[in-house]
Amino acid sequence: MGVNSKWNRRGFLSRIAGLAGLLTAPRRLFSADRAAGSAAAAVSGFGQSGNPYEELGVTTLINCEGTMTMLGGSVLRPELEAVMAMAGRHFVSIPDLEVAAGKRIAEMLKLPEDYTALVTSGAAAAIQSGLAGILTGNNEALIRQLPDLTGMKSEVIIQKSHRNPFDHQLRSTGVKLVEIETREQLQRAVSDRTAMMHFTNFANAAGQIKVDEWAKLAKQYKLPCMNDAAADTPPVSHLWDYTNMGYDLVTFSGGKAIRGPQCAGLLVGRKDLVAYALLNNSPHEDTLGRSQKVGKEEIIGMVKALELYLSENHDELAKEWQGRLDGIARELAKVPGVTTSFYTPDIANHVPHMQITWDSRIPLTPQQAAKALRSSKPAIAIGAGEGKPGLAMNSFMLQPGEDRIVAEQLSRILRGQSA
Repeated sequence: MGVNSKWNRRGFLSRIAGLAGLLTAPRRLFSADRAAGSAAAAVSGFGQSGNPYEELGVTTLINCEGTMTMLGGSVLRPELEAVMAMAGRHFVSIPDLEVAAGKRIAEMLKLPEDYTALVTSGAAAAIQSGLAGILTGNNEALIRQLPDLTGMKSEVIIQKSHRNPFDHQLRSTGVKLVEIETREQLQRAVSDRTAMMHFTNFANAAGQIKVDEWAKLAKQYKLPCMNDAAADTPPVSHLWDYTNMGYDLVTFSGGKAIRGPQCAGLLVGRKDLVAYALLNNSPHEDTLGRSQKVGKEEIIGMVKALELYLSENHDELAKEWQGRLDGIARELAKVPGVTTSFYTPDIANHVPHMQITWDSRIPLTPQQAAKALRSSKPAIAIGAGEGKPGLAMNSFMLQPGEDRIVAEQLSRILRGQSA
């Protein structure tokens, strides 16, 4: 980062003006005389085998756990890869691109007129930059100052049951999290120090104040409110449900069920707050979010991923995922002592799941079974001991034919331990 790229007041104010306008028309990013669809070059050296992971000695996995960040999120669609490759062959103003992409996303999601979107480096980055924007507004000095909150509001109200590792992103701005449990405690917690009310969507059932009421109470107390809905598509309607409830900011992961780039996410919200979030984020220097860089390829990728996601037949996909589980269950039913059942989580990874349990005829713990699957060839990642007995799996990240491999491997392991 050279000295010539540092902010100056004129550049800062012009950037604010550009963001406030939210680009009435997106720029043409790809000129007609560039061969955007040219064939990919043949790969030599690293990657020529077709599996660069194995070349590095890293085992690839059959993914029965779903869109877990620890496993790399999701698999990109070929159309998405193609559009991202096009994006990689051009230079563009990243702030201009962010605003144009946000405008297109808002149109696709049919958001309220005063709402837009920002592509971030993930849902966690959206949480941090969204709160940072609320704290600083467009004040250049305050943006540089974070996480020193001198002269700013310094508290965020959150339900005690909604505390989780992801609120580290809130705390990174320097704020104090004020925990409440009841409506009366919320009323007492509101003060002139309160910057925002935060809601964790997957914890909706655990708190006394539910998702719709939280937004109403925020309006009552004249406070901005944010909803972390990172993994909460499907259903697809969640992409606009929470803004329609009145949330000022909502965060989503890009690389989960939407199947966008893993290093991308969305901050959806009021135009002013989204503009302030961008001022606190990369590519702007001397900001809290400078490290959370999202590239031009990921920004374009998120627009395309949403277009593809919105055009899918989600009911048919759910049937396909359930059909894969049914096939695995039929194979496991041949193993004495094994039982399967199905469920769909109410929220977060709202897709068909299967629970696999067995009786004392198989002296194997779920953790041992999961470890055996992880060390098998091919390796299989499956959930064990996470709030439910036995093993738990979903099939929506399985590739064609992998459901048969899972059925065969799991049957083999359980039969091998059968008394």
